[in-house]
Order: sequence, then structure tokens, then C-alpha cells
Amino acid sequence: MIFLSTNRFRAKTKSLKFFYEKCFLSWPILSSLLALGFLFPFNSEAEDPYPNRPIRIIVPTAAGGPSDTSSRLIANELTKRWGKQVMVDNRAGAGTLIGTDLVAKSPPDGYTLLAAPGAIATNPSSYKKLPYDTLRDFTPITQTLYVPNLILIHPSLPVKDLRQFIAFAKARPGELMYASAGYGTNPHLTMELLTNMAHIQLTHVAFKGSAPGLVELLAGRVVASASSAFPLIMPHLKTGKLRSLAITTRTRSEALPDIPTVDEAGLPGYEAVQWSALMAPAGTPTEIIHRLNKEVVDILKLKEVKEHLAKDSAIVLGSSAEEFAVFLKAEIIKWAKVAKVAGIKAE
Repeated sequence: MIFLSTNRFRAKTKSLKFFYEKCFLSWPILSSLLALGFLFPFNSEAEDPYPNRPIRIIVPTAAGGPSDTSSRLIANELTKRWGKQVMVDNRAGAGTLIGTDLVAKSPPDGYTLLAAPGAIATNPSSYKKLPYDTLRDFTPITQTLYVPNLILIHPSLPVKDLRQFIAFAKARPGELMYASAGYGTNPHLTMELLTNMAHIQLTHVAFKGSAPGLVELLAGRVVASASSAFPLIMPHLKTGKLRSLAITTRTRSEALPDIPTVDEAGLPGYEAVQWSALMAPAGTPTEIIHRLNKEVVDILKLKEVKEHLAKDSAIVLGSSAEEFAVFLKAEIIKWAKVAKVAGIKAE
């Protein structure tokens, strides 16, 4: 079959050569034109502007939460604007490694993107070996949002503010237990940064997610926690079943203006938030990164998007790719230092 196809091709080539020579066009010139694609544009699809087919945004966590919600809002709006389907694909598992690695190994063509949670900056301190290199294998697009943590305590503790809590803990080194959403997670590191800066000793109790730790905190079996799960927390703050000592952002929250920042409450320079960003595989063309950044930043400025995300206490950002690259490097260094001081060993 290959022999017959080759013979047919040669026969057609000879016919073309004969025809063009009769038309006073030399065969060498014809060959050059064919090679350059002037006569027969074989790959017209490659010339189509981006995007010309569906795009996937991989969310390496389960559905729900600010990272997933923001990705769906962005995907829906991009679909409207571009006339091409932009879909969200949740690939949870292994502490976000499964979905993140999938994007790292995808073609750098702008059709597979990563909704990166803040864990992408803390995972290098939590795992001995990652299947990807955080800085080498991804190209930043924009930091989309951040969510504050609240420093929570059980109301049975005889303290009313963070300074009193620090003094109370200093008098009882190692006696007070705090809950986290898991070893090496943002809530764990948030509390370890606090204990380090306050020079106190607390005992860490890791749970599989925010909800189980919240149950133990409400029961008083642990007495403190850091959490950004506002929909779960707020009802208990209103009824007095939980008490919030401080918020972990540099500035106070518009939603909770009466809660001071950790910085204001006695630890200057403290900041620990959960955040999300949009990234692409390394090597994605610069023009695609610029277009994605412009479109996503415009979408994040929409009033309805801001209001929707505010329900999860998320604050939209929309940084430049360069600003996010600088921030990401700083976050990796920051949390590596916290992990080292706290004795958190990579698993």
C-alpha cells in the first residue's frame, strides 16, 4: 500500500512539473514555493488566533470554596467573551499534587490552565519530593484573590484578646492544643507563624480538613485554631460558641471591621492568608499569557464577581503576571522558614 501511494505521489509530482514548465515557470522555483507553503496552506488551523478550541481550568481541590468558585466565574465569563467553551475540571487529591502535576505536564499552548491555591507555595516545605518544580514548570498569569484567616478560640478560655491569649499560653507552655486542617496546610502554618513570632508553645492536632477540627474546637477538646472557612465559622461567632481574637491580614476586613489584625493585636508584621492564582505550563507563549491576564483581570473587576466572591469573604486582586511571580517566590521562602523553625518535616 505504501509503495502504491508513493508511486501515485511521484506521478502527480511529474504532472505538476510538466504543467508548470509548459507555463514557463521553472521547476526549482515551483519547488521553493511549495516548500514555503505559498501555493498550498496545509495547516490553516495553526494560523487561527487563540483560542480556537475549548480550554480547561484544572482546580486541584474539591468543588466549593473560593478557588473553585472564582474559577467557575472566570470560566463562564471567558466562554461568553470568546465564544469558546472554558470549563472547570476538579482534580483533587494528594494535597493538590494530582491536579497541579497534570497541568505541569500539559502542552504549553494555553488550553490547560491551573487554578493554583496557596498550597503551591507551601507544598515544597511539606513534601520531600514533588512531581513538579513550582517555579520552573509554571508560568504565572495573575493572582486572583485572597481569603483571611481568623484566629479562633473556645470561649471557655479566660482571655478577651490576642495579647491576653499570648500571656496565658506563655504561662502554660505546651498545654494548650490547637486544631488545623492537616499537617503542613495553611491553617497549620498560620498558627506556627503566630507561635514563632509570639514566642509561645502550643500543641498541634491535625485533622483531615477544616470541618472535623471545627467540631473539636466547638466541643472544647482543642482550644484554638486558624480558619478561613467563614460560612462555617460565622454562625458560631454570632452565638458566642466561638471567639475570634484577630484576623490575619495586614488590614481589617470590611465584613468584620471590629476584629483587629494580628499586627494590631501585638505582632507587628504578621500576615498569613489563603490565596488563589491562575497559572499555565512553562513555555506558554507570552502573547497568550498577556491576553489571559488582561481578560481575567477585567473579569475580576466586575461588580457581580466581587459580590459573589465576597460571600466567601474572598477579596479579589487581579495582579500582573510579574507581580504574582515576585509574590510566589516570596511566599515559598517565607513558609520554608516557618516550617524549618517549627520543625515541620517534609513527608
